[in-house]
Amino acid sequence: MILKDNTPPSFSFVADFDGDMSGMFNKKMPETLPILPLRNMVLFPGIVAPVSVGRESSLKLIANAEKTSGYIGVVGQIDANVQSPNREDMYNGGVLAKVVKTFELPDGGTTVLLQSYGRFSLGEFTRVRPFIRAKVDAVPEILPEEDDKEFKAYVDACRDLTLRYMKMNENIPTEATFAVKNVTHPIFLINFICTNLPFDTDEKDALLSEGDLKLRAKGLLQLLNREVQYIQLRHDIQEQTREELDKQQKEYFLQQQIRNIQDELGEASNEDVVRLREKAAPLNFPEKVAETFENELKKLERMSPQSPDYHVALNYLQTLTSLPWGKETEDDLNLKHAEQVLNKEHYGMEKVKERILEHLAVLRLRKEAKAPILCLYGAPGVGKTSLGRSIAESMGRKYQRISLGGVHDESEIRGHRRTYIGAMPGRIVKSLIKAESDNPVFVLDEIDKVASNTHQGDPQSALLEVLDPEQNKAFHDNYLDVDYDLSKVFFIATANSLNTIPRPLLDRMELIDVEGYITEEKIEIAKRHLLPRINKELNVEKKREIKVATSGLEFIIEKYTRESGVRQLEKQLQKLSRKVAFLYAKEEEVPGKGKALTAKEIQLLLGKPLFSRDRYQGNKYAGVVTGLAWTSVGGEILMIESSLSRSKAPRLTLTGNLGDVMKESAMLALEYVKAHADRLNIDYRIFEQWSLHVHVPEGATPKDGPSAGITITTSIVSALTQRKVRANVAMTGEITLRGKVLPVGGIKEKILAAKRAGITDIVMSSENEKDILEINEKYIKGLNFHFVDDISQVLSFAIMDEQVDNPIQLIVETEVTKTTDNEHKPFGIQPLKD
Repeated sequence: MILKDNTPPSFSFVADFDGDMSGMFNKKMPETLPILPLRNMVLFPGIVAPVSVGRESSLKLIANAEKTSGYIGVVGQIDANVQSPNREDMYNGGVLAKVVKTFELPDGGTTVLLQSYGRFSLGEFTRVRPFIRAKVDAVPEILPEEDDKEFKAYVDACRDLTLRYMKMNENIPTEATFAVKNVTHPIFLINFICTNLPFDTDEKDALLSEGDLKLRAKGLLQLLNREVQYIQLRHDIQEQTREELDKQQKEYFLQQQIRNIQDELGEASNEDVVRLREKAAPLNFPEKVAETFENELKKLERMSPQSPDYHVALNYLQTLTSLPWGKETEDDLNLKHAEQVLNKEHYGMEKVKERILEHLAVLRLRKEAKAPILCLYGAPGVGKTSLGRSIAESMGRKYQRISLGGVHDESEIRGHRRTYIGAMPGRIVKSLIKAESDNPVFVLDEIDKVASNTHQGDPQSALLEVLDPEQNKAFHDNYLDVDYDLSKVFFIATANSLNTIPRPLLDRMELIDVEGYITEEKIEIAKRHLLPRINKELNVEKKREIKVATSGLEFIIEKYTRESGVRQLEKQLQKLSRKVAFLYAKEEEVPGKGKALTAKEIQLLLGKPLFSRDRYQGNKYAGVVTGLAWTSVGGEILMIESSLSRSKAPRLTLTGNLGDVMKESAMLALEYVKAHADRLNIDYRIFEQWSLHVHVPEGATPKDGPSAGITITTSIVSALTQRKVRANVAMTGEITLRGKVLPVGGIKEKILAAKRAGITDIVMSSENEKDILEINEKYIKGLNFHFVDDISQVLSFAIMDEQVDNPIQLIVETEVTKTTDNEHKPFGIQPLKD
C-alpha cells in the first residue's frame, strides 16, 4: 500500500511479504519489551495498522522505539477508561511490533503506523516509568498445511461473509471492501479481518489467544455469522418500519424501530420496568395476579415511553405493586393492654369494648379467625369514629378511615375500568395502599349517607361485596381487574340511623347500638378527657388551668347543650377557656380566682342559659300525667294533658305535633277506656256528649312513637274521673287494644331524665326489667320501679281516689233528667273480672 506524506491510513492493511511465513510469525523475542497499551483495539500478526497515541508514556515509548529502531510489544487494554493501566488491566497476550512511521496531525494528535509480527504472552511488569516494560514469552503460530482444503473453505466463507457484512454496513469505507477482495494470502486475510471488523475486544482477544490458524478461522466464521444475522435483522426491521410509516407516524419513527427490535429480541432494558420488577420481587402475588403482572409488564416493555398508553399501563402496574400483597401486621393479643387503650380514650361504651376483647380472645385461640364486620350506630358526637382508631391501636393494626357520606358513584367503591381516561382504583384499594398492610382496621364512616340507585350505579349494593365475609375474600376492583382478599380487614361501619341502610347490607354487619351519654357520663368524660385536652391546647401554667366543679359541669350540660354526644359540651368548655384566657390577658379579675368554677360563675362567663330541663309539675290538675321520652339528645320527661269539653258532636282532638304512631296510641287508649267504661265506673254517655282533647306540650317539637300509650290512657282516665294522679310518678310503655303493656326502648335515658326531674316512682312493662339490670346502680339509686303487664295495674297504682281541687262537673243529659256523673255514681277502679 502506497502512503502519502503526513497522511496516515484510515484502516489497517496487510504487510508486503513474500518470504518464509513461519519466520515472520515466529521471530526471536527478547526477555523484556516496551509495552504499548491499546484501547478498543487488538492487533493481529502480519498486519500494518494505524494507532492513535495520546498518553504521555505512550509518546515516550514511540519516541524511544524510533530512536533505537527496536521492537515493542502491543497489548490490548481490558478497560479503555483506565488511564494508567496495571498488569491486571491488560490482556494476557499481545504481538511483537515495529514502528513504521509517525504522523503528526493538524489537531496536535499523533498517529503511529505499526507493523506486527509474532505473538507473545505477557508477564509481570518490570517498570512503569517512563513507559511500561514487561517480561514476555514468545508463543508460536500453528500454521495450516498449504493443501489444507478445510482451512481454505473456512477462509473463503470468511471472505464472503465479510464482504456481505461490509455491503450492509454503511459505516465501513469502500477501501476496506477493496482490501478484502485483494488480499490473496489466506493467513493474512484471517488476521486482517480479525483486526478490522468491529467485534468486542474480549472476543478479539480470544481469537488472538488461539494459536491454531484453522481454529482461529473457525471462531472468526462463527462471529461473522452472528454479526451478519444481526445486521440482516436490523436491516429487515428498518425495511418493515419504513413500509409502515405515513404522515402521522413520522414522529414515531425511532420508537417504532425500538418496538420491532423488542418484538424480535423479546427483551428490553427500561428503568420503569427494572423498578417495577424490584418492587414486585418481595411481594407474595397469588398465581393469577403474578401471571397478570408479567403479561402487563411485557406489554409495557414493548411500548414507547412517548405513547399515551405507556403511562396508563405504568400507572396500573405501579398500583398493582403498591398493594400490600401478603404483608400483615402482627396482632397485639394482650387483653389487658387492649382494655387499657380502649378505656383510656373512651368512657362507657361497654358493649363495643366487650365485643373487641371477645374478638382478641378468639384470635388467641385461632389465629385465622375471620375479622368481624361491626356497625356502630347512634347519635352524632358519641365517639363512633374515634373508637375505630382506638380499636386499631389496641390491636396493633394500621388504621384507615373511609368517608362514605355523599358517595353517589359506584366506581368510588369498585374503581373505574381502565378503558376510561383518568381511571383509578376505588377507595377500598386506595386505603389498602395507604395502610401498607393486609389486615388494617377500616372505618367506613357515615355508611347510612351513601346514595342508592343513582344513574352512576348503586354504591350501597357495591358495599355488599365488601362487607360479605363469603365474598370479600375475592373482592374485585374494576381497575385492578384481579381479585383481592379483604377477609383479614377489620371493617367498622358507623351510622346515625339504620333507616336508610338496605336490609341486605344490615344483615351482613353485626349491629351495636352506641347509646348517647347520660349527664353523669358526660361529667366523667369532661373531667377525664375534655378539660385535660383543652388545658393542654392552651399550654398555660398550672395555676391558670381551667377547673370546673362537678356542679358546674352539670350546669353546662343541662343549660348550654342539648345532645347525645359531647361535641357541644367540648365547644362550650373551649368557649369558657377562651373567656378565662381573655380575662387573664387583660389582667382583669377572673371568676373563681383559680378555683373550680361553679354554676354561678359559669353563667357570668357563658351568658344566659340556652336550654332548660322540664321539671315535675305536680298533680294538682286532672288529666296531667308525666311520661318519659327518648330523643336523639337523651331522655326527657313528657307531659300528657287531657281535657274535656261539652259538645254536640263529640270527637277526639290530638295536638302537639304528634306523629302517626303516637296518634294511634291515643286512639287505642280511648278505645280501651270506652270498652272498659263499666269496669272503670265511667258513664258511657260521657263519650256521646263530651269531646276529649289530648295535648302534648312543646308543639314545635315533633313527637312520635308508641311508648306514651299507658301515659295517654292514664291521662284520659284521670280527666274523665277528675281524680288525681299519684305524685312523683312517671311512666312509659306501649298499650295494645286488649290493654296489654308492651316493652319500649331508651330505658336508660328515660330513667335518668326522670331522676333529674325529681320523679321517685316509675311504671313500665315487666319485660323492661332486664334493661334496669344493665344500668349502674348509682344512677338508679332513690328510684322505685313498678313493673306491670296490664293497663289495669297501671291505673290501680297511678289513679288515686282523691279528686282534684275544683273538679269539672261532668253533666250527662238524659231524656228524663240531667245528672251530674260524679254525684250519680261513685267512682272507684275495680279489678278486671275474668
